[in-house]
Amino acid sequence: MESLLPIVIVLVLASAYGVWHKRTRGKIVVKSDKGLITAAMIAADLGARATLLQFSSAFCGPCRATRLLIEDVTADMADVAHVEVDAEANLELVRQLDIRSTPTTLFLDSAGREVGRAVGAPKRDQVVKAIAAIA
Repeated sequence: MESLLPIVIVLVLASAYGVWHKRTRGKIVVKSDKGLITAAMIAADLGARATLLQFSSAFCGPCRATRLLIEDVTADMADVAHVEVDAEANLELVRQLDIRSTPTTLFLDSAGREVGRAVGAPKRDQVVKAIAAIA
């Protein structure tokens, strides 16, 4: 019986981690940081209404899927910009903005203020709703 206790503990901890990971990935969380992200910081122009700033890495499958989704959603939106940043090549910016995994997409208003953040691959309706919420 004593030999089963470590296995049960490991299974409980792994299950708890799995539930936490599933619930937190791909969700758009509203942020209210005071710092502004400028065009100079990301080496690209900000959108007139919104900017979707996506942090990706070279060998990240969800990053490619997220890029295609965001490009598709924003294709007909002239006032919304999509900027993809290589997280590995921009480590200082990654640290400054507290990017912990890829893909991470920041939703910025026209001033460059972060109004939302999606960690992981978001769903289409989540992206559309987040963009619509940016006035």
